[in-house]
Amino acid sequence: MSEFNCPYATTHEVDNMCVVAKGPKHGPAPIPEEGRWVKSYQISDISGLSHGIGWCAPQQGTCKLTLNVKKGIIEEALVETLGCSGMTHSAAMAAEILQGKTLLEALNTDLVCDAINVAMREIFKQLAYGRTQTAFSEDGLPIGAGLEDLGKGLRSQVGTIFATNAKGVRYLEMAEGYILELGLDANNEVIGYKFVHLGKFMDAYKAGKDIKEAFDENIKTYGRYADAVKYIDPRKQ
Repeated sequence: MSEFNCPYATTHEVDNMCVVAKGPKHGPAPIPEEGRWVKSYQISDISGLSHGIGWCAPQQGTCKLTLNVKKGIIEEALVETLGCSGMTHSAAMAAEILQGKTLLEALNTDLVCDAINVAMREIFKQLAYGRTQTAFSEDGLPIGAGLEDLGKGLRSQVGTIFATNAKGVRYLEMAEGYILELGLDANNEVIGYKFVHLGKFMDAYKAGKDIKEAFDENIKTYGRYADAVKYIDPRKQ
C-alpha cells in the first residue's frame, strides 16, 4: 500500500484504500484585482473597491455598502441606508465596526442591521470573484474614493417619487436635490422641475453666506420647466 499520511481521523474504509496521485496542481483561477491577475489563496490576497446591496427580512429598508479593501483589510467604508429610521443608527455603528477588519472578520460580524449584513454578504462575493469597480485600475483607488459617489456636498443620491392612480405622480427628491416645484404642461403632464441642491446650499451657508442668498443661488431647474403652464408644490398640491 502507498504511504498514507493524513493528519485527521479516517474511517476503516479509507484506511484500506490505496493512494491515487492527484493530477495537475494549478491552484485557483486568477481574478482581476487593481490592474493585476491574482490567484487568491487567502483573504490577504484580495483587494479592490466594490459595492453591495442588502435588504432586511421584512424588506422595509435597504443598504448600499461601499468598501475599499487593500490586502484583505477594509480601509474605507461608506454605508448608505434607506427606508428605515432605525437603520440609519445601525449604519453609524456598522461604519465604526467595519474599518480595520479583514473581509472574513466583517462577513462574520453582526453589523447591527439585516440589510447591512446582507450588503456585506453581497459585496464579499463581488470582491472574492474579482468583480469590482477597480478590477482593471492599476493600484486601485486611493482611500477616500468612496466619497466620490456622493458628489458635492457629500449627500447620498436619492430618488424619492410618490404616485397614486387617482392623482398621478409627485417627484419629491432626485439626484440633483430636493424638489421645490413641478412644472406641468397643458395636459397636466410633468415637463420639468425646480430643485435646491441641499449639499451645495449647506456648504455655502457654512462658509458664511447669508442663508437666503445661499439658498437662492443653489436653486436650479431641469427639463422644460420654463415652458410649463402650471407649477405645483409636490408635497402640498
